[in-house]
Amino acid sequence: MTDGVTISQAAAFVGVTVKTIRHYQNNGLVDEPRRDTSGYRRYGSADLLRLVQVRTLAGAGVPLAGIRPILDGDPEHFAASLVDVEQGLTAKIEELVARRETLRQLADGTRVLLPPRARAILDRMPGLGFSAEDITTAGEGLVLVRALMPEGFDDYLAQIEHGLDDPRHVAMVKLTWSAGNWAADDPRIEPLAEEVAAHFIADPSLLPTLDGLQSREDGTTRQELLTHHGEDARPGWTRLTALIQEKLRAAGVEAP
Repeated sequence: MTDGVTISQAAAFVGVTVKTIRHYQNNGLVDEPRRDTSGYRRYGSADLLRLVQVRTLAGAGVPLAGIRPILDGDPEHFAASLVDVEQGLTAKIEELVARRETLRQLADGTRVLLPPRARAILDRMPGLGFSAEDITTAGEGLVLVRALMPEGFDDYLAQIEHGLDDPRHVAMVKLTWSAGNWAADDPRIEPLAEEVAAHFIADPSLLPTLDGLQSREDGTTRQELLTHHGEDARPGWTRLTALIQEKLRAAGVEAP
């Protein structure tokens, strides 16, 4: 009859590390074995069986704190506990699958952060002649609008849908966005501001409004963040936006 094996041998037989065995012992999952006449602890077959059971349950996702009750319980408790563990693992798997799907969608930029109605607007834009950069900018803007004024987001989408149905408005928007690549002192900005202001004065319903911000104490701050998004990278927009707002207000049109 063998006197048992050392902790190193036990670790090798079971497929764990010595550190793991000691961790199991510190958590009360495995009892420390007896010592031999030389003072070394020796692991017998019962100890190895317990180590295999603990390793298997831990590898299956059972928290260490729940392993001892499972192993020390009667067969019915053992079976019921495994069912609970399986249900917990199923929930985790579903969560991980959902996270993976989100990561896959994120490869498509900000679209995953938007509801179907907003994504449908972005899907329309290539057919209307908007560039990939324009669509990226529009997507970022919609994400911000949704985050900063969720209560008015659907109304805002309705305004955009209305504007995209008007070919002249679409042309005006594309021209306005192209000005983002102009220098702030570009001489084309002044006449463009006149043209854009006249366009909205003629049909104020095409001017997107941010009504959802009016009831908020920090509405002005939120509106500033939305209005000036992207201007740092597009110097022409800062001056163009200011001129358009100035001309609209001079004509009595409230400019967001």
